[in-house]
Amino acid sequence: MSLTIRSILLALITFLSSFSLKAQQGKEEEKSLLWKISSKDLKKSSYIFGTIHMICPKDYVWTEAMKNAFEKCQEVCFELDLDDPNMMMEIATGMLNKDGKTLREYFSDTDYIKLERYVRDSIGMDISVFSQMKPVALETMFVTHNNECDNPISYENNLMADAQKVHKEITGLETVSEQLDLFDNLPVDSVIKDVMNTVNGIETGTDDYKKLIAAYKKQDIKALYKLIKASEKIDLDLAGFLDVRNEKWIPRMTEKMDHGAIFFAVGAGHLPGENGVLNLLKKAGYIVTPVK
Repeated sequence: MSLTIRSILLALITFLSSFSLKAQQGKEEEKSLLWKISSKDLKKSSYIFGTIHMICPKDYVWTEAMKNAFEKCQEVCFELDLDDPNMMMEIATGMLNKDGKTLREYFSDTDYIKLERYVRDSIGMDISVFSQMKPVALETMFVTHNNECDNPISYENNLMADAQKVHKEITGLETVSEQLDLFDNLPVDSVIKDVMNTVNGIETGTDDYKKLIAAYKKQDIKALYKLIKASEKIDLDLAGFLDVRNEKWIPRMTEKMDHGAIFFAVGAGHLPGENGVLNLLKKAGYIVTPVK
């Protein structure tokens, strides 16, 4: 069961990142995934790096400048505190349907048979593992397994492993419960539709994703923005996924940076835009500059 929970956790932050990349809007920024955060009041500069939570090895971007910035920082801060020993149990509990409704009750008999077969043949799991979970647990799992390659890797996993090797502190900008609360606001009908689109082989957003990856590899936030603004409108109010979270992060980032150099690693979609973290940091009085 622990492997399932770990997979759901990785898929959860992948799912959140996919919304971030498709929905954030605002003014254009310079080309860089890594940004230095400084001010006259900070003893040491911090850095913020934009990730894509799961990515194919051939598309992985990690330069010498990024490595150097990482090494300068005493703490690595992700969206979640990924080495919290209680986190996986919180994820598992949060994905459970608390009203007692089973997964099967959300689908017609015909669709459930298709779903059961897909989970077994494509994911390599028995659908019974998800019997007491919310449909969104399936969708987050599908995001991971529908990657463009067979062996996607995680920036978060790699950065956490590097931090642990040299005993850097690992923290998070928000709690598991804060992230899970976002999913309670997702329309269940839309989630079920997306699940069945995957099961039926109906691809949505594949071309957009490939273009976003291409822009990401070039560290071209300007191009990334143009793609984001041209994306199809998502049938959701994403303020809670993006703007509200970004605004909530700024005072938390400030508190951390007051105590030392922090390497923040969050979904790349959170960085640019009028309500993106970079602009909000500038409004808070920080100097934010791209690192080449």
